[in-house]
Amino acid sequence: MARVKVLVITGYGTNCEQESAYAAKKAGADEVDITYFSDLAAGKTSLEGYNYLIFPGGFLDGDDLGAAQAAALRWKHAHTADGTPLVDQIKKFFEDGGIILGICNGFQLLVKLGLLPAVGGDYFTRQVSLSYNDSARFEARWVHLKANPESPCIFTKNIKTLHLPVRHGEGKIIPNDDALLEQLVENNLIALQYIDEETNDVTLEYPANPNGSPLGIAGLTDPSGRILGLMPHPEAFNHPTNHPTWTRGNVPTLGLALLEGGVNYLKSV
Repeated sequence: MARVKVLVITGYGTNCEQESAYAAKKAGADEVDITYFSDLAAGKTSLEGYNYLIFPGGFLDGDDLGAAQAAALRWKHAHTADGTPLVDQIKKFFEDGGIILGICNGFQLLVKLGLLPAVGGDYFTRQVSLSYNDSARFEARWVHLKANPESPCIFTKNIKTLHLPVRHGEGKIIPNDDALLEQLVENNLIALQYIDEETNDVTLEYPANPNGSPLGIAGLTDPSGRILGLMPHPEAFNHPTNHPTWTRGNVPTLGLALLEGGVNYLKSV
């Protein structure tokens, strides 16, 4: 059984690294470390030796140039001291069987890097982006989600529905073209969708869909199922008392279930 070694990347305004590390440990990871992007670029730390990578949420670069845009450029153009492109570490990490979870700003970073949705196996080519919520405001609320049972996503296996908090100003999926949306559906790369609390149907209606994403997209996976990006924050629901109705004895599936999906996958391969 493989040891699950998690690395959480922080820096440049990311502020959910401690929550994410705590949640990963509670989800059953054997080892969890936090590192700064600057230390990766300086060669002080490396992705080598880890098999679970988390890009957490937070106000990455203040979103001043658009959601995670500056961070994506930083990853694409940074080189370690020996001249090796830093992004090569992600490529090797993934080729070696590692799994990647991007939450909120982390999701934005994954789509800007082109790691998601990678339709047709075309990695590191941007196919979608994330832009301003239709409400034109920062949304901080709890949302209902359903997982796609046909998705290859290893994080959402055995999950039907979730109730998680969102806190973002730029969470609306913008595809390169409408044909791409059809491909996302055909290939079951939509891992999570916003749903109406009463009907459990996918919704575009505000506030159940907090940003106006087409097809109610809340999370995307890649063809391998080993990368998941989502706007809601599963790490923020790591204990029953995090939920607004816990005092009434009404506590749904913890957000930890998503992180546990990654742990269970690594322990099974």
